[in-house]
Amino acid sequence: MNITDFLITFVPFSHDELNDILPCFEKENVQKNQVLIKEGQVCNKLYFIEQGLGRSYYLKEDGKEVTQWFSGAGKFMASVDSYFNQSPSLYYLEVLEDSVLYSISYENMDLLLVKYHKMEKFIRLLSLEMFTKIIYKLNAIQFHTARERYDYMISEFPNIAHRVPLSQIASFLGMTQETLSRIRRNEV
Repeated sequence: MNITDFLITFVPFSHDELNDILPCFEKENVQKNQVLIKEGQVCNKLYFIEQGLGRSYYLKEDGKEVTQWFSGAGKFMASVDSYFNQSPSLYYLEVLEDSVLYSISYENMDLLLVKYHKMEKFIRLLSLEMFTKIIYKLNAIQFHTARERYDYMISEFPNIAHRVPLSQIASFLGMTQETLSRIRRNEV
């Protein structure tokens, strides 16, 4: 899905509005394993992934990475609290595959929010979607078995198991790699 289709899926922007909004997004070809933002930096861009895959993660005190979220094609990615509050990020954002991204700076987004009421509606609906998905993940981690968490992940990210290391999947699901391997063996 491209950025235009994504925008009009949420809000019926007019042709003229889109002609004004779309130039505020900058196309970026990003190579695999590139870190877009590090912990402690202010996230100044909201990224739409046209092609590729990204993730947000944090580092535990022992240096171990814990994946917070995966973002695939047709989705937005950011350190959301950092972007909207313009505060230091708690997370790293990393591109896991060669990707095509469209980014919009906080400043340009702010201008569009002032100019277009529909943009405010878009951000509200996008935020609600992101919030809901985070709540689903939190509920899965807290209340579901390891098998149910894995099934949840596969429904949310169908091809993820073939695209990222098992260590990232296990940390996303809040389980050990051994538990993940047992679940995957029983999948066949």
